[in-house]
This record gives sequence, structure tokens and C-alpha cells, in this order.
Amino acid sequence: MDSPSSTTRIAARSSMIDSIRGCGLSGMRIDKEDLRRKLSIPEYLRVAMSNAIRRKEGEPPADTCQSDVIVDGNGVQPPEAPMVVFINSRSGGRHGPELKERLQELMGKEQVFDLSEVKPHEFVQYGLACLEKLAELGDFCAKDTRQKMRIVVAGGDGTVGWVLGSVGELNKQGREPVPPVAIIPLGTGNDLSRSFGWGGSFPFAWKSAVKRTLQRASAGPICRLDSWHAVIQMPSGEVVDPPHSLKPTEDCALDQGLQIEGALPEKVNCYEGVFYNYFSIGMDAQVAYGFHHLRDSRTSYGCMLRRSIAQNGSRLQSLKGGVRISGVRAIVALNLHNYASGRNPWGNLSPEYLEKKGFVEAHADDGLLEIFGLKQGWHASFVMVELISAKHIAQAAAIRLEFRGGEWKDAFMQMDGEPWKQPLNRDYSTFVEIKRVPFQSLMISGE
Repeated sequence: MDSPSSTTRIAARSSMIDSIRGCGLSGMRIDKEDLRRKLSIPEYLRVAMSNAIRRKEGEPPADTCQSDVIVDGNGVQPPEAPMVVFINSRSGGRHGPELKERLQELMGKEQVFDLSEVKPHEFVQYGLACLEKLAELGDFCAKDTRQKMRIVVAGGDGTVGWVLGSVGELNKQGREPVPPVAIIPLGTGNDLSRSFGWGGSFPFAWKSAVKRTLQRASAGPICRLDSWHAVIQMPSGEVVDPPHSLKPTEDCALDQGLQIEGALPEKVNCYEGVFYNYFSIGMDAQVAYGFHHLRDSRTSYGCMLRRSIAQNGSRLQSLKGGVRISGVRAIVALNLHNYASGRNPWGNLSPEYLEKKGFVEAHADDGLLEIFGLKQGWHASFVMVELISAKHIAQAAAIRLEFRGGEWKDAFMQMDGEPWKQPLNRDYSTFVEIKRVPFQSLMISGE
């Protein structure tokens, strides 16, 4: 497998031309059969993985690995660039099912997984495990296929994050190498796709673009992406309806190296999750929450921007120490340059400004989050059209946000586009603690 590059250069906001180029409309004609031979995993391996996933067993049947399929010069040869695709067929409008069929034409049908039928963790737990077991039994073809495996995700940022999280479990289990991931953008924001050169949307002439996208995914250079572990601790008894990306956890001990204001309650509730792009609190999360729930309510959320971080009080701590934040209606901790469909709120800062503020140039693999604030509705609007930059607060490798209820009994938060309403307590603080995940994700560059 290609060795990861040392630094990930993040693309700024993509233009329409960048989007088209990102999805592979340029370049010479690619022969369909040549591409199929390059990508297709031998049928006996495809069937073995598919059966393992269906049975939910990592062990292959005894008759799967036969002596005549172990390469000895006359046996089955491994593919040059074995690949599997996860597709959210409900994304991309009416083109989702058609795209699924097109992908199945270009490789083995069993290599294309519809996320409504096969979940990413099932592929990791059973499909890849089956390949690994066959490799242990002496099947060179299975071993080479496992070593060279690459993944393409056809979906939005949420789908990409779902797959990255499942594949990332391989690091914890010591099951290397971890397959790198490429993207076919089918969502709305597609900020992860933009950041790694796959464009902001799949082109109208998508049938001709699919082959070139797969070709580039099979040979593109590999970059690294930081991911961030968020823990939310609140007083016990507070009722919260968390998004899918947050799960309850018993292990929620706060970092003792950071100061805590006030007393802690005897009992707490904790949730944890991982994000790849951003975590935000305040105005932008409230607007996102409103749009997500618009179908269930006739209330207009577009102008409900009254809640501010300043009204409830917030305190941010990083490894450099504590900072009290006021005068902003939203706080965003950002990992990528692309935010809210390709915007760059942190801005392209000059070397002189970076030195003055003690900042460094931002990259997706630098182990730092860029933390900024949005002041008012007009300020956020100007930031989103990139006429001005956001209010720069800090860069940090680990942060803790501490806030307490005042006039308002709840706040709005979102993590990689998934918003929720967070209850606040007047007497005890709610904490959000964010730290970098030790293992980085591997991304295939589309540039």
C-alpha cells in the first residue's frame, strides 16, 4: 500500500470547475474491461466475504480455501487494485439506485454494499475478517487482496464519517493495514469531499465520471486526516435527545489538568462521539436544528437567533490555559478549511498575522483545531460569503468548553452537521471535552 504523505494540504472552497475536475471528467478515455480487471476481486473471495457478512461470522466455510486457489504460478491472481464501495443509495436524488447499478457493472456485484443492507462495521467485523482468515490459511490471493484493499464511499459527509469510524476500529484491534478511503460526493455539504479533491457535487454527466473516479481512487496518493473524540458531561437528570453520532458512555472522567469552576454534581450523564470536520455551539447549530425539524413544525427558525453564548456564559480551556468567551453567538472548533458547503471561515491568514497571534498554518493532519466565533447574524453572513474572517479565538490540541444555564435553559450544538438541543443547569456546569483520536484516518486524494 502507498505510504501516507506527511502533510495534507487542504483545498479551499471549490468552484464548479473544481467540482467537475474532482469527480474525474478530465483525462483520457478509460476502457471499461481494463478497469474491471483492475478492481474486481476474484469471485470465490467475493462470495466468501458476502457469505461471512450474511452469516455474521468471520470464519470462512471449510471448503472455501482449496489448494487449487492458492497461487503457485497457475492459480488465481490477485487484482491490481481491489476495491469495495459503500453507497447510500438514498442520496444523490433519483441517481442513487442508477449509480449503484453502474458501480456493480464496473466490479463484482458483491463489492458494492448498499448501506441500507450492509453496515460498515459488518464489513469490517466479518468481510475483512474472512479475508484475513483465508490469508492465515495460506491463500496468497486473499492476503494480497487484503493488503491492497481500498474503499470508496458514495454519500455525504455523514456517510463518510460513518465508514471512517468503522474502519478506524482496525487500528484499535491491530488489524493493519487500514484501507484508505475515497469519496463520491452525494450529500449536500460534502466538505470532506471538497477537502480531499473529490469535488462538492457529482457532475450531471455522472455515468462518464464514474470510471474516472474509480480509476483515480485506485491509484491516488494517500493523505492523513485527524479525527476528534468529544465527551459531553452534564448533571444527572437532564434529558437530552442526542444525534446518531453520540452514544451514552460510563467512562467520562474529565481531564484533571484543567481547572473546573464551581462544584460538581454527585451524579452525571455522559455521551461520546467522534467528528472529522467541526463541533459547534450556538447560533449556527440552532439554525441547523430548526431546518432538521422543519418538517415536524410550522415554526420558522430562520430568524430565531436570539440565544447567545454570552447570555448563558461560556469558558474555554486549551492546553495553553483558560479563556473566557463573550460577545459571540456561536463557537466553532474546526478541523478542515471547508465548512458549511465549502466556506472557509478561518480564512487564508498571512504569515505576519499567524506570527502575531501565535498561530500556525492549518492542515487536516496537524493535530490542532481552529476555534473561532461568530458574533451576530450579519457577521455570520459576511463570514459565510468570505468577505471577512470569523473571530479567531485559538488553536488547540485539546479543549474543554464549560457553560452553565442562566436566562436560557438549553443551548444548541452540532457535530459534523448533526444538531441537537442540549439542556443546561443553573447550578452545575455542562462540559464538552475534545481530544484528538490517537490514530489518523487515511484518505485517498482526488487531486
